[in-house]
Amino acid sequence: MDGILIIRKEKGYTSHDVVAKLRGILHMKKIGHTGTLDPEAEGVLPVALGKATKLVEMLTEKEKTYEAVLHLGIETDTQDMTGTVLDRKDVCVTEEAVRKAIRSFLGDQMQIPPMYSALKVGGKKLYELARAGMEIEREARPVHFSAIDILEIDLPLVRFSVTCSKGTYIRTLCHDIGKALGCGGCMENLVRTRSGRFSIEESFTLAQVQEAADEGTVPEIVVSIEEILSEYPRVQCTPEGDRLLYNGNSLHEGLVPCISPKGQVRMCTSEGQFVGIYRWNSGGKKYAPVKMFL
Repeated sequence: MDGILIIRKEKGYTSHDVVAKLRGILHMKKIGHTGTLDPEAEGVLPVALGKATKLVEMLTEKEKTYEAVLHLGIETDTQDMTGTVLDRKDVCVTEEAVRKAIRSFLGDQMQIPPMYSALKVGGKKLYELARAGMEIEREARPVHFSAIDILEIDLPLVRFSVTCSKGTYIRTLCHDIGKALGCGGCMENLVRTRSGRFSIEESFTLAQVQEAADEGTVPEIVVSIEEILSEYPRVQCTPEGDRLLYNGNSLHEGLVPCISPKGQVRMCTSEGQFVGIYRWNSGGKKYAPVKMFL
C-alpha cells in the first residue's frame, strides 16, 4: 500500500494522533502526514503510506484552502477560542469596514507566527515556552494569500474562505484582521477544505478507514503515487535503459525516445512500470533522477 490516504481529521486529534491511529489500523509503520492541523481544527489531512512518504515534502509545499470563523472583539493568548482571554472590546465596525480590512490581506504579507505553535527557537517549541509563561520575539515570515472570500457576516462573527501558501497560520490572520479593525479578534472555528489537489469531499474519517480495513478494501481508497504525480508528463525508456533505471542512474537522450518534455517527468521502464520522477539536464543531454519509488 504505497500512496496517499486523504483523511478528514476530526476535532480533538493532533496530526500525529492521526498517524499513530493509522499505524494501528493498517499495521504499518511507514506513515507520515503532509501538513499539521491544530487539534481543534478539522478537515483535509493527506497521509502518505509506504514509499509515498518520499512525497511528503512535495505535498507540504502546495497551497491550502480553509473555511474559518473569525470572532471579533476578543483577543486570546492562543489567537483562538481555546486560549485565555486577554482583552474584550465592543464591536462597533461596519460590514463594509470588515470587508475592506479582509481584502487588504490579499497577496504577499509578512506574518509573525503565534507563540502557541510548534515552531522551534533555540531547540524549544514555541508552545512549550508559552506554557512556561514566556514570550519571545519572533521574526515575521513571508506568506501569500491568493484568495479570501467572505461567506457570511453576522457580527461579531465573520465566516470566510481563504487560500494560502504553506506555513500560514489562519489563527494569526484572524488576530491580524481584528487588530486592523481596532477591536481585536480570534479564530472560533477552522476547517481545511483543500490541501493541494485533495478536497474534503474525497476525504475519509478514521472510522471509515477502520471499516475499509475490516472489509479489506483499503487499497481502493488509496491514491497511487503515479496518480498523485500525474501533472508530470509520462515517458518510457528503451529496453536498453531498464537496467540503468533499476539502479537509479541517469539516462542519456538516446535511451528515451520522444524526449520532448524538458522539465520533470514520470519515468517508466520500457514495459511501462513507473520508476520515479526524473528531470531533464540540458547541459548533459540526459534525464537525471529526482525521486525514486522502486
